[in-house]
Amino acid sequence: MIEEPAGKERVLVIKPSSFGDVIHTLPAVAAIKAAFPAWQLHWLVNEEWSPLLQGNPDLEQVIAFPRKSFRGMGALLQARQWAKDNLAPLQFDRVLDFQGLLRSALLAKASGAASITGFSQAREGAPFFYDEKIELPQGARLHAIDRYLHLAKALGAEVNKAGIGDFKLPEGEVIDSLPLDRPLIALHPFSRGQGKSLTALEVMEFCQTLQAEAPQSGVLLLGAESWQGETLPSNVIDQMGKTSMAQLIWVLRQVDTVVSVDSGPMHLAAAITERLISIHTWTDPAVVGPWQKEAWIWRDGLLLKAGDLQAGQLPEKRRRRALIEQLRQRTGRLLPPGSMQRIAQAAGPGGVFSG
Repeated sequence: MIEEPAGKERVLVIKPSSFGDVIHTLPAVAAIKAAFPAWQLHWLVNEEWSPLLQGNPDLEQVIAFPRKSFRGMGALLQARQWAKDNLAPLQFDRVLDFQGLLRSALLAKASGAASITGFSQAREGAPFFYDEKIELPQGARLHAIDRYLHLAKALGAEVNKAGIGDFKLPEGEVIDSLPLDRPLIALHPFSRGQGKSLTALEVMEFCQTLQAEAPQSGVLLLGAESWQGETLPSNVIDQMGKTSMAQLIWVLRQVDTVVSVDSGPMHLAAAITERLISIHTWTDPAVVGPWQKEAWIWRDGLLLKAGDLQAGQLPEKRRRRALIEQLRQRTGRLLPPGSMQRIAQAAGPGGVFSG
């Protein structure tokens, strides 16, 4: 345990990205603030993810980091200079580097803080810049939330199993045009990660199954890009490419069930609701899946609660990405035939959440 400093401290939390990792860090920051209420916590986050932190009661300030403006060979030096100009004047006493990369360590050092804390297993030489190194358990593949809570515990915070209330996400921005007079199932089918997205055919199968079995329900299609597939069934509300981050937060609070591939919006949904089915093709859901025990996981034809998943039961299979891509090109599917129908049946009325 790190010795608790005396008096009020100005503390910089560095966790600029990614979408899911910012969400995963929230319980650790909540635990730190509960343990040291006098600390003034400031969070450095990439501009595009800053809506996730707006209004967070644990934070004194959200500092938007213009990551996309630093490009080319000199990007690291540009970011370092930005930190000297924008962070150093704030006179932080301590930095908590949750990111654990060379860039975040350089930002921490350039802030001029007296003490920098990070993980001893951080990458790209980042631990070289740390004054306090937190050792993670050896040989275990931890969920990101467990990893970040480990840092909070090393500081002296009381760490329990995080619940939805520990994420302290904003309420979001209302979409007035969204019909809430019938059950809505949100489907987020696409991810930037290779081999994680559903195909257009699988999206259609999901929507058509819901239309046939639960005609009173609607499918809310979500995603960053616009829909490029065939004409969608009449039960679909197409919000793809039309929803801001703040609106997405609100939407996920309103729907009855969320079905999502392994992606940032899946992690956002997991921080908001337990009524979630997370679809995994090759990633290990025990490490990158939903945190809530009552959420459900689909992989390799298995549908089970996150709380029933055993460590190592569904290990990561990176080599499957190429096979998945070949399958997609040959058949238009990522998952075995019938998978989307079964997932739709589980998500709809009378499915896994009906009890």
